Amino acid sequence: MGEKAPHISWGSIVGAELIVLYTLTPVVYLVSLSLKGGNADVNQGGFLPHDPSFTNYDTVFQFSLFQHALFNSFGISIISTVISVVLATFAAYAVARLRFRGKKFVLSIALAIAMFPVVALVGPLFDMWRAIGIYDTWIGLIIPYLSFTLPMSIWVLSAFFREIPWEMEQAAEVDGATAWQAFRKVIVPLAAPGVFTAAIITFFFAWNDFVFGISLSSTERSIPVPASLAFFTGASQFDQPIAAIAAASVVVTIPIFIIVLLFQRKIVSGLTSGAVKG
Repeated sequence: MGEKAPHISWGSIVGAELIVLYTLTPVVYLVSLSLKGGNADVNQGGFLPHDPSFTNYDTVFQFSLFQHALFNSFGISIISTVISVVLATFAAYAVARLRFRGKKFVLSIALAIAMFPVVALVGPLFDMWRAIGIYDTWIGLIIPYLSFTLPMSIWVLSAFFREIPWEMEQAAEVDGATAWQAFRKVIVPLAAPGVFTAAIITFFFAWNDFVFGISLSSTERSIPVPASLAFFTGASQFDQPIAAIAAASVVVTIPIFIIVLLFQRKIVSGLTSGAVKG
């Protein structure tokens, strides 16, 4: 006999639908606002556009700063993700594999650093970066991103590595594999959900950051997309940039939306497995 399906009350269904409606309403309104044409349409108010058009999207991609900011965000986010995942994998492996005094303290400090308020570091970093000459550069943003994502990635990955049976690594070495080959071909694939979760966390943090972006960059050399929206203007000085900013926000959201749709199962698997194993 199969297991009896769990009973789901109508209250739970209605509650879930209300949460979904509450979550999606701002997104739908953002898309609707981006399709409104001209100041008259924006000023009329209302949820849906009276004169829908893609004019605002054309305006967005004619804005030079936005084009450079989009390129900067992709580059900085990808580089930060690769560096963070590689370093966190080795560090988490060492934390989980080796026995040393103060291991729990190290993990606790890592988690505390990840939760540190971002705005508290902006002032000192601004002075330091200008002094050493990396203000308004990619590396000037990648370093603070790593400072926050690396501890969190180590914390997540160490939970996965702790649950891996080390006998498999020893068996691979008995069969002739070197320590590096056993780590690369046996351990890393088993920790793949955690590695993927760490990569997603890092990419989302770097892509969505506004505080560091607006404080540690000022020109199109390094300014990321969220910070560039603060300098956005409409098609002319008489045009309200509200609808154009909404269009830019939709463009910025699309990569995150695609990543979540493509890797939804892996994201959920990584987060839930980490929660159980941690």
